[in-house]
Amino acid sequence: MVQIYFLFYALPGLGLRLSPLMTGVVALGLHYSAYTSEVYRAGIEGVPRGQWEASKALNLSPVHAFRHVILPQAIPPSLPALGNYLVAMFKDTPILSAITVLEMLQTAKLVGAETFRYLEPLTLVGVLFLVLSLCSASLIRWLEHRLVLRTS
Repeated sequence: MVQIYFLFYALPGLGLRLSPLMTGVVALGLHYSAYTSEVYRAGIEGVPRGQWEASKALNLSPVHAFRHVILPQAIPPSLPALGNYLVAMFKDTPILSAITVLEMLQTAKLVGAETFRYLEPLTLVGVLFLVLSLCSASLIRWLEHRLVLRTS
């Protein structure tokens, strides 16, 4: 929330004005890029040092070694954490309503305020969040299974 407020209210004072939606995209992108970079770093450091040495012994360039030897071993263990962050990002989008981004939950509240019936729109939003989360989790599970089969 602090990052979103800073980007939305402080950056215009520095001469950089972004729309509320763009500010939200940048804020969530910066926030989650820090976490995902740590996931990738941990995955790459989890590859045994001997793999780097074997790549060097085979006279592979650093780019080829990284692309064909290291990354295929680093990505599969990183997928569960990346999937968790994907689902968490879906759940964090409602905080963008603090900077006037009209997202699903805020729209449901507005519909409820107009009709005095909050149950239906809020239930629909909850079901949509659930469906998106379940679909994302299924996609991540499928990718994990596919990458495990490919690497073995």
